[in-house]
Amino acid sequence: MELKPALEAVLMVVDEPATEEHLAKVLQRRRRDISDALRELADEYDRQQRGFELRLVAEGWRFYTRAEYSEAVESFVLDGQQARLTQAALETLAVVAYRQPVSRSRVSAVRGVNCDGVMRTLLQRGLVQEAGAEPETGAILYTTTHYFLERLGLRGLDELPELAPFLPEADAVEGDSQEGMPSFDVDDSGDEVHDRTQTEH
Repeated sequence: MELKPALEAVLMVVDEPATEEHLAKVLQRRRRDISDALRELADEYDRQQRGFELRLVAEGWRFYTRAEYSEAVESFVLDGQQARLTQAALETLAVVAYRQPVSRSRVSAVRGVNCDGVMRTLLQRGLVQEAGAEPETGAILYTTTHYFLERLGLRGLDELPELAPFLPEADAVEGDSQEGMPSFDVDDSGDEVHDRTQTEH
């Protein structure tokens, strides 16, 4: 079995980036051979300016549509339907990405509004995940997922743009308690629809 066509066939059906180790095991070839063949394929697609590209993302390889043709793909997939994250969800995701692991209350403190509903949306979409509890308060901590890296086309968190300095340090905001803090009912789209004051009894 020729290696490159075999790799193409396997990568056509993966639903998440495939690691070189896994591909080597499945195809019963040395990892070095797999690595070399993948990079050669990626270079070939780039030279030919195909409508797709082979990229190393989140420690694995996967086919992606080329950015120049994103408009065509978006038109086909969405067909007029809006499927993007709301501004509230994007802001919340950014705080988690740059301050992880971080509690929900601290994310709310940074944004200045309650983010419970938005966090549920991000959890449902697989972009954030629970990652233990804060020792001092017992609050659940959240981090981004491999799917987050995959969707952004990043190999790791170290490739995030240098935006962290624009966010306040977690310790600089009061996020340990939600008492007396304005709270909002949030629908699935992340839009605040009802303001109420949260109090403890």
